[in-house]
Amino acid sequence: MSELGIRIEHLRKRYGEGDTAVDALRDVNMTVAPGEVIGLIGPSGSGKSTLLKCLGAVIEPSSGRMVLGGETIYDDGWKIPDLRALRRDSIGFVFQTPYLIPFLDVTDNVALLPMLAGRPNSEARQRALDLLAALDVAHRAQAQPSELSGGEQQRVSIARALANRPPVILADEPTAPLDSERALAVMRILNQMALQYHTAIIVVTHDEKIIPTFKRLYQIRDGSTHEEAGEGRSL
Repeated sequence: MSELGIRIEHLRKRYGEGDTAVDALRDVNMTVAPGEVIGLIGPSGSGKSTLLKCLGAVIEPSSGRMVLGGETIYDDGWKIPDLRALRRDSIGFVFQTPYLIPFLDVTDNVALLPMLAGRPNSEARQRALDLLAALDVAHRAQAQPSELSGGEQQRVSIARALANRPPVILADEPTAPLDSERALAVMRILNQMALQYHTAIIVVTHDEKIIPTFKRLYQIRDGSTHEEAGEGRSL
């Protein structure tokens, strides 16, 4: 695997101490190459959300190692002094609900993160417009989020996730509220964007409509990951 992308080694997350301790993650091992979209599946309570929160630097693992974009961010302790900057600059998030800012238009919703990262407003807005064009929603650039369809809102949220050119995108049930056609459209977009921007993408999902589209899957069982070959059905 390239030095970029995602590598997780023997990751563990324990809640509590002593007899009441619970291992949400026991031994997670995973690699995702740049340009690859993998699925993360498993029953409720298996540890999928915990793993995503660890990768997103939202909660701290108990032990193990995580490498994102060629940089070791955790190795039995955080190796990055500013986790907020890590989340802003190196990790894109796509959620089941788009969470667009209601009082900003579409362009400013996408441009906000680059602006917060210190890029000039004109550069940030141009980046936003380029991404909106790539995602076929440039015609909605001046619209308010409330004026968008559900599929359009999700495309804007993907543009926002890509705005700072992160090496990693974490998508949590991004197709759950969508019908089959729009769900497959979102997966097609994620695969296109992964290849175009050399981004490693993990999609946590229960959505049976999209599971056949993955070439590789990781299933979490009892806190450990098990790699499976996917169907890789054409989009």
